[in-house]
Amino acid sequence: MAIKFLCEIIAIKVLYLTALRKIKKYFLFFDKNCNKQKKAKSILKTKSHYLNINNQNIEELIVLCKSNNQKAQFEVYNRYCKAMYNVAFRIVKDEHFAQDVMQEGFLKAFTKINDYKQEVAFGAWLKKIIINYSIDFYKKNNSFQVEDLSKQLYKIEENDGILSENIDLNSLKVKQVLDTILQLKDNYRMVLTLFYIEGYDQEEICDILNISYANCRTTLSRAKDSLRKKLEEI
Repeated sequence: MAIKFLCEIIAIKVLYLTALRKIKKYFLFFDKNCNKQKKAKSILKTKSHYLNINNQNIEELIVLCKSNNQKAQFEVYNRYCKAMYNVAFRIVKDEHFAQDVMQEGFLKAFTKINDYKQEVAFGAWLKKIIINYSIDFYKKNNSFQVEDLSKQLYKIEENDGILSENIDLNSLKVKQVLDTILQLKDNYRMVLTLFYIEGYDQEEICDILNISYANCRTTLSRAKDSLRKKLEEI
């Protein structure tokens, strides 16, 4: 009788331990499953956020940049870096320096992002920062000087466009014009780049280069003549 009772106790204990092991396995499986689900949700959330960043317009990205959102800054950089590199290159005339100037310009823009009040398009605001930084860099690393032509007499034609009847428009390519501008004197190249390529008016150029309006107008006219002569030789 005692032996039978002992066997029953042992059997019950075995069943209990077996059930306990199954319960532990279930909870371990449940925990692992929960962790996987949490991880999957986290990944989906990150991907979703990244996709949302890509789909946001520039105004929304600017708001995020003002709160130091690095993903938004990266997206803004990706959208504008190629155009801003071209702007920098046309001024510093060196691929590596242009890359450095462009990146430094972006850093400066992100630190001053709270100053952007949407009076102009963000691209125009950013471009002005890149241009100013590029000109400052070029001045520091080259013997760049703007000639003071305001006191010199020079005939300025009212219709002094770049092209003349001696220039064959059919054979002329945009790249040839840009390459020719790069060959001009520094002050001519700067003024023509700002006026024709970047689209600034003469008053804005005066502000950027810190020159008088008379000086800017004379330099621009001389630069056009110089470019015209070089284009006629092509």
